[in-house]
Amino acid sequence: MLKKVGILANGGDVSGFNAVIRAIVKTAENHDVECYGIMDGYNGLLKKDFQILSTAQNGEAIGILPKGGSIIGSSTNSNLFNYKVVNEDGSVEYRDMSGQAIENIKEFGFDCIFTLGGDGTQKSARDFSTKGVNIVGVPKTIDNDVACTEITFGYNTAVSVAMEALDRLHTTGETHHRIMVLEVMGRYAGWIALEAAIAGGADVALIPEIPYDIKKVASKIENRKSRGKNFSVVVVAEGAKPLGGDITVMGKRDNGKGVDNTKLGGIGQVVAQQLEELTGLESRNTTLGYMQRGGTPTAFDRVLCTKYGTKAMELALEEKFGRLVVIKNGKLDSASLEDVVGNNTEIGAVSGNTKESNLRKITMDDDLVKTARNIGINLGD
Repeated sequence: MLKKVGILANGGDVSGFNAVIRAIVKTAENHDVECYGIMDGYNGLLKKDFQILSTAQNGEAIGILPKGGSIIGSSTNSNLFNYKVVNEDGSVEYRDMSGQAIENIKEFGFDCIFTLGGDGTQKSARDFSTKGVNIVGVPKTIDNDVACTEITFGYNTAVSVAMEALDRLHTTGETHHRIMVLEVMGRYAGWIALEAAIAGGADVALIPEIPYDIKKVASKIENRKSRGKNFSVVVVAEGAKPLGGDITVMGKRDNGKGVDNTKLGGIGQVVAQQLEELTGLESRNTTLGYMQRGGTPTAFDRVLCTKYGTKAMELALEEKFGRLVVIKNGKLDSASLEDVVGNNTEIGAVSGNTKESNLRKITMDDDLVKTARNIGINLGD
């Protein structure tokens, strides 16, 4: 019988972490199961940093439904299968520390670990599952790119923030006859950019899945000028790239092996400068950045997170481990972690945009693409 479970939040923060945690805890308490937070993502497994979670009076999980961030922290650099270790002499090496983490799980008596995270998090979850750890995953990422599910938690809130920014940029652009560019997150998938562009009435949306021709974007803006519309609004995903070109990179982060170390950023400014040169209209770029991640979750995300959390606990109670909670055909379901990682089966392998990865990207027959084209949004092609 299930008696004690651990919850870890991993990867970049999103609105909704706490709502999922609350749902797991409340469902667990109804079945006399103890819940512990594993602090700061997978790092907590290594450091044995476990804290009780409860909705009893003065409990840690009270009042967290509307709270952004994660009350149990998170980590973006903790692949325990290729873990960065700094030796006493200052030298750096990478070690497989998963064995120590598994010993800590056994010693503390966890019957199941809930992994709240995206592609990299669930890749490690699958690797731990392969080594005999009971895992139930919950798909999180604002990029909405986790395989096998129709939507991840945190995504709707990010889109809503981007839409609100577009509403505000519209008025400035119209007042000063400018091109207003908004750079949003979306490393390898353009869900935020495309959905925000539709919701926010943008004229152009540049996404990673469609390499863009800047001259065709300029032509769209020139066409608007010819019709008396002396301003335009452009949404650019951080991972968008020009035809024959590559993504715009700010640098590399030393997060260790087995995680995506590429630091994106700057494409919005590049696009703004090019469009100003081509059209003669002043252009300004706004990079939304971490504004998309923080703050209170939308009603949609609160409900989705609660559904995900309760379903995750149900799977654990039914001893259906090695699975990810998903939305399939609009309904709660689950998928094997093996299906989630796809061909990326090597233990400790790098997660992200590789040929072995199984990221969920926008396809050209998606309804969002058709809708955008039908209402005249230029996609750069």
